[in-house]
Amino acid sequence: MATTAETLDYNVKPNLTSISWAHAVNSQGFLSEVLNGNVNFIEADISMGFLEDDILNQNLIPIMAHPPAIKSDLSLKGFLDQVLAFNMIANTSHVKGIKLDFKSIEAFEQSIEIIQSRYNTLKFTTWINADILSGPVNNIATLPVDPVRFFDAVKHLERVVLSIGWTTKWSNDDAEGQYTDANIQEMIKTIKMNGIDIAGNDITFPIRAGIAANSLKEMINLYCALNNTNSVTFTIWSSADDAVNVDKLRELIFTMGLDKMYVDVPDQLEKQLNLNVDPFKNTCKKVIDARCHHD
Repeated sequence: MATTAETLDYNVKPNLTSISWAHAVNSQGFLSEVLNGNVNFIEADISMGFLEDDILNQNLIPIMAHPPAIKSDLSLKGFLDQVLAFNMIANTSHVKGIKLDFKSIEAFEQSIEIIQSRYNTLKFTTWINADILSGPVNNIATLPVDPVRFFDAVKHLERVVLSIGWTTKWSNDDAEGQYTDANIQEMIKTIKMNGIDIAGNDITFPIRAGIAANSLKEMINLYCALNNTNSVTFTIWSSADDAVNVDKLRELIFTMGLDKMYVDVPDQLEKQLNLNVDPFKNTCKKVIDARCHHD
């Protein structure tokens, strides 16, 4: 099976931190702009709603929108058709990967047939993203997507990367908190109970930068638990007002390895990370290799 990096034409052990992103590509105008730009990945939100020209709200369909919005000028069908058309004629270096972020299980279930019929997931990198578990720091505001229904639905799609994570709560006022061992064990259990380890799907875990920076041991344990059955990477993300311990986050990134860490953060934080300079001289990566071998 081709890895995400391979389908984007990177080296066997690529620097995933160099991959660039466009976020919330939920309108026709923004999609056209991004397709003509230089980003590697297009991230977009899918919700159930109505097209703007559906004045009477008669056709409830998957649209490109982030809650609470229920109107868009771009449907999932239109989004996929345009990205596919672009990728079919693009040079290899310009092909766009897509990350489809589903905001409800209903939106995902209603999208399966559309994805099957409108997009080539075998040829072009396709991530299916959802927060399937409640996460750390007392997050109760956002309900996770039902994991059993999510995994049942995703089995109908070929060679997609599962981008599965936790709902989170964090802000500029937070400085403590981490992905706990209980969070990690629940994720491992959920993956195995639903046969995803047996299916061998590629998995990337979206982890919030400020929380992940405090969770090095837990991320190593998560990786080691699944790396023999699944191709495992992590996607570090952050909101603009998140408190982040930059030194700890750099240690996490270099310990796990640049070939396992996508970095999708605001420009200011990305500059602070200065990932072109490895202060650990490749010594940190030995920690994860030794830990997985020992376990």
